[in-house]
Amino acid sequence: MDRILLNAPVYLLIFARCLALLMTLPLFSTRAVSRVAKIALAGYMAFFMLGNSDLSAYNTFLGTDGVFSLYYIFLLIGEAGIGVIIGFYVTIIFAAFSTAGQFTAFQMGFSAASTYDAMAQVENPLMGQFFNFVAMLIFMQNQWFQRLFLGGLTSSFKTLTAISIVNNHQTLVSFMLKGLSKLFADALIIALPVMGTLMLITVCTGLLSKAAPQMNLLSEGFPIMIITAFLLIMVMLPSMVDFFIRSFAGGFKALEDLFAGVGGRIP
Repeated sequence: MDRILLNAPVYLLIFARCLALLMTLPLFSTRAVSRVAKIALAGYMAFFMLGNSDLSAYNTFLGTDGVFSLYYIFLLIGEAGIGVIIGFYVTIIFAAFSTAGQFTAFQMGFSAASTYDAMAQVENPLMGQFFNFVAMLIFMQNQWFQRLFLGGLTSSFKTLTAISIVNNHQTLVSFMLKGLSKLFADALIIALPVMGTLMLITVCTGLLSKAAPQMNLLSEGFPIMIITAFLLIMVMLPSMVDFFIRSFAGGFKALEDLFAGVGGRIP
């Protein structure tokens, strides 16, 4: 406690970034996790990172008399913004899997079967929730949470500051736009095999129905597409898992490149 009080201005800056990250990160941002638990976890994270954080760029803005100034308030907002940026980018990675599930559900006729997704906090089709749960399981099993907190967040304190974000805002905007475009590209890569197969089944069913109307194949089209989609997902699940892991690795590598490009490497 004495260490926190002696370094209260720096501690609050670190705490703002940690709390903003937890408030926007998937799984932690859900209502199932109480705000008291988020604040307590952010406080512990800020305490452990207090000795490993380099905020020397803020020394000219921190008052030696301990009085809070308007510059310090802006720094708190900037640190919270950095935490939101990191959490939002991780959310974009998960949104790719949820979007792939929406594409698949629309093609197989499950688009109307949507429920509230607690992790995404939106109305999501069943297949979107399935892919989201699989991605979250892989994210936790491969210890990406630990890598995010112990590696990514710590390195962000060493290289990234609110001042560097303001000075390089164009790089940040370009980074976010590339992340959104990659979201739809990854979603199409995941859902394209199932969507293409189901589209061929739909075309074949339509042609057979025209050739032999008495067969009434359109009424049997939905069960056939649902069974085929589940069989394809079962066969492709190992490849999907590998793609999920590569997506997480590529996303974290992009974050590290952002830290290095915007903040600059500190020896």
